[in-house]
Amino acid sequence: MKEEKELVFVYGALRRGAAHAWRMERGEFLGGGSVRRRLYAIDWYPGVVVDDSGGEVRGEVYAVDGKLLGELDEFEGIGAGGKGGDEYERVSVVVEMDEGETVEALIYEFRRSVEGREAVESGDWIASGLGGKGER
Repeated sequence: MKEEKELVFVYGALRRGAAHAWRMERGEFLGGGSVRRRLYAIDWYPGVVVDDSGGEVRGEVYAVDGKLLGELDEFEGIGAGGKGGDEYERVSVVVEMDEGETVEALIYEFRRSVEGREAVESGDWIASGLGGKGER
């Protein structure tokens, strides 16, 4: 029986061209898209927060299996089953794909206060040049 895959929207260090893009190599790249959120520079990595009236945050959608989803949860500091960690929790979001259709995908959303954090007004972490090559 074929394992069902989950769709995941990545917007920062996991995107193609970013420091941790290699983590997504086993996923199936489905295309670029955007979500309505606010993007902030947390450190060498970004975080998005809920704001349906917010700007457009650019990212990529991947289909991933359960094993890769578990690895992503670990990378993002999330407990088993995406229950939420210290910084992020995994939630569902509507993504508008570049081709015009919408899909529902999982996103790692920042849980802490963004007070004093730099907003990334462009909504594009890669284009902002704020991402470093740091490791967690």
